[in-house]
Amino acid sequence: FQEILLIDPEKSPSLLQREVGSPTSSILFLLIFPVRNRLREIVGASTNWKDHQQALAERTSLSQYLAQSQDELPAKTMKDSAVEAHLPLGSQPTLREKYLNYHNSVRFGRILEDLDSLAVLICYSHTWNKELKRSPLSIVTALVDKIDMRKNIIYPDCDIKFTGHVTWVGKTSIEAKMHVSQYHDGAYTDVLDATFVMVARDPENERAAFINPLKLESPEEKAIFQQGEINKTRRVELSTASLLKVAPAAEERTLIHNLFLNTLDTRTVSFRSRILSTNSVWMEDAKMKGLEICHPQERNIFNRIFGGFLMRKAYELGWANACAFAGCRPTLVAVDDIIFRKPVEIGSLLLLSSQVCYTEGMHIQVRVHTEVLDPLTRQHSTTNVFHFTFCVEKDIPAVVPQSYGESMLYLDGKRHFDETMRSQG
Repeated sequence: FQEILLIDPEKSPSLLQREVGSPTSSILFLLIFPVRNRLREIVGASTNWKDHQQALAERTSLSQYLAQSQDELPAKTMKDSAVEAHLPLGSQPTLREKYLNYHNSVRFGRILEDLDSLAVLICYSHTWNKELKRSPLSIVTALVDKIDMRKNIIYPDCDIKFTGHVTWVGKTSIEAKMHVSQYHDGAYTDVLDATFVMVARDPENERAAFINPLKLESPEEKAIFQQGEINKTRRVELSTASLLKVAPAAEERTLIHNLFLNTLDTRTVSFRSRILSTNSVWMEDAKMKGLEICHPQERNIFNRIFGGFLMRKAYELGWANACAFAGCRPTLVAVDDIIFRKPVEIGSLLLLSSQVCYTEGMHIQVRVHTEVLDPLTRQHSTTNVFHFTFCVEKDIPAVVPQSYGESMLYLDGKRHFDETMRSQG
């Protein structure tokens, strides 16, 4: 981001509304600087790699300012965390190079990076204590619950506006919703809606820390908070029903068995003799892999690899996988259920594996799995799992599993696809 405007809660009658140019503007112009620089100031992180580890070591003294219970902390309103940020692609042509892709559109991976940074800033705005120069909290991304696209094209030469605020809080976790719009043909049009879940931890990022409760001031805010509760319940239910924990449902087992029967070679009486039906592709042939060496340039304010960078790399690999599979340019429909299982350290070898795991009509469901490899011990550790739904302008081959493991990936992909269609439907 090049500009950021923080909403003045006392002057803003509408949570996410801007009245630019009016004598009684609802926005108090507070700060103009990159978001990530502001986050460094909040936690006291250094911009210099040589001094960075020392600065983080000094944060241990901030533990004394952590609350021992949530009751010790003052309640905050949704307006306290409301943030508006601008990406001036239209008014600053030199900025476009970073965001431009070869289709003359905006690189969506860059937007993911900006959303991640803004979500962290929103949560720090909710927990900010004016009496302290630095925040004792380490706020990190736990998961991306949902990103729903509202338009297919993001113009590279038009300003983009990000707005967002906290919508739900637990004792140590925070949900932040963000809306992105773009100024085109004299008006702002919707681009996407995103929901992130963040967690608060101590200054050393080792254990959970309490955050401010949320004060609800209107029926509208109560409804927003209730939706946050629903989202939490849904995530728990999905985790409980995970195919990594329980067997598929009866109808899912029937689906997999029918797929198996449709690929049996009728000329033989063998369960091992499999043939593809017309316009089908084995899942084994619908993969793509990548590798990233994690350099200090991509570090976050806590000296680990920036979550937005991981999302960008996973998205770009997933997009390339869908493009190669379909033979044409795919359009993103939704990002769903990105889980951050463990942090990625500087210097890690990051292995990315993308798999087309489900197709239906003109839609492609892609799962990207990332893991770090320790070259000394040769141990692999899963760090993230990403789910992307793409759409193309033609019917595509059906992807078909062969093994039981691939069948579970197929069902998992179908579940995510069905959930995306329901939420948009």
